[in-house]
Amino acid sequence: MPLHRITITIAKSLVHEVDRLARQLDRSRSWVVSDAVRRHVAAAAQAASGERSVREPESRPYGVVSGLGPSRQTQLEADLTLTPEERVKAAEQTARVPDLVGPAPSRPDRILFFDSYEDYLDWKRREDLRP
Repeated sequence: MPLHRITITIAKSLVHEVDRLARQLDRSRSWVVSDAVRRHVAAAAQAASGERSVREPESRPYGVVSGLGPSRQTQLEADLTLTPEERVKAAEQTARVPDLVGPAPSRPDRILFFDSYEDYLDWKRREDLRP
């Protein structure tokens, strides 16, 4: 592509910013300015054509779930027939299954993170209640 030399006048602070960016990118000042002009022209052409570069995701009708296999779909439908209290009890029973099976041969070290000190205290109370 043939190159053409042009002369522009811009603020000294903007020249410093362009130079800083050129150093960061390990490019020339001309490359940074050319890239900025190229992006601006492309955006203006896109706006003039009415084309949108960002689109909203297609919305699905409420209740339509994709990506679930038939067994997971059946389990989900069964779970939704339960009351909230029954769901919590079922989740607690599921969480107790490893304890009912027996202790693990060796418990590896683990790192736990909590969003707040209160969350830690709740966890600690539950750990103390375990048999």
